[in-house]
Amino acid sequence: METENYKNFAEAIEEALAEIGEIHYCLRLYIAGTTANSVRALANIKKICEEHLQDHYELEVIDIYQQPEIARSANIVAVPTLLKTLPPPLQRIIGDLSNTEKTLRCLDIVPKDKSASGEG
Repeated sequence: METENYKNFAEAIEEALAEIGEIHYCLRLYIAGTTANSVRALANIKKICEEHLQDHYELEVIDIYQQPEIARSANIVAVPTLLKTLPPPLQRIIGDLSNTEKTLRCLDIVPKDKSASGEG
């Protein structure tokens, strides 16, 4: 029941934002300290957000060493992991996010059909 309420709430927010022509992205990046993969993932998602989302995103970085309970509650089993909660659907991307085109597709920032034609 709680999942259904969240789903309805998320859909209502997405519809309201679509009506005013703005979509806001809520992203959480789970990292493991300052490992090479974690540092790369953070740099890559920041670059993607700055280039493609400008002021339409919120990025929260969670270090699983400092906040293991948050990682457990989100069922994070590998890091780095990017979790997109808004706009729906929920998406998880595991890795350092170095494949920008794939990351953009997974986040629905560029249409999936555009990437197939070599654009994006």
